Amino acid sequence: MLRLEIEELHAAYAYCLDHGRIEDWPDFFTDDCIYKLISRENYDLGLPLGTMFAEKRGGLLDRVASVKKTTVYHERYLTHLISNTRLLSEKGGVIEACANYVVLETLPNQYTQILNAGRYLDTIVRDGRRLRFREKICIFDTVLVPASIIHPV
Repeated sequence: MLRLEIEELHAAYAYCLDHGRIEDWPDFFTDDCIYKLISRENYDLGLPLGTMFAEKRGGLLDRVASVKKTTVYHERYLTHLISNTRLLSEKGGVIEACANYVVLETLPNQYTQILNAGRYLDTIVRDGRRLRFREKICIFDTVLVPASIIHPV
């Protein structure tokens, strides 16, 4: 049952980002959250440098403002594919889970391409009846990152 709830959280998360509802993205996180997009190499070596980092709700809101108001970019469509969700542990109301992801990007008049692929490592807590991410680490498989990663993964 809990794994199904986590899969539903991932599905709602993907729906939000795929349908351009970036302003709703922070609602998936706790107020004291951490969001990080980091290469597998840096993660495996314990290096803290990530491609995208947000700490607490304020950091998420800054990312939203950057995407909506200050960043200039071509229109694009994103499609998140999230699979192989695994419940790693549950202790004291804290859930550890992981899943694989692929983000496809389509620009008008161009072929669809893989923007980013890797795995999520999630720390999730229950907030009332809803699950929220306390920590979401997106570990992408390559060290090369397209400059077009402006939206959260």
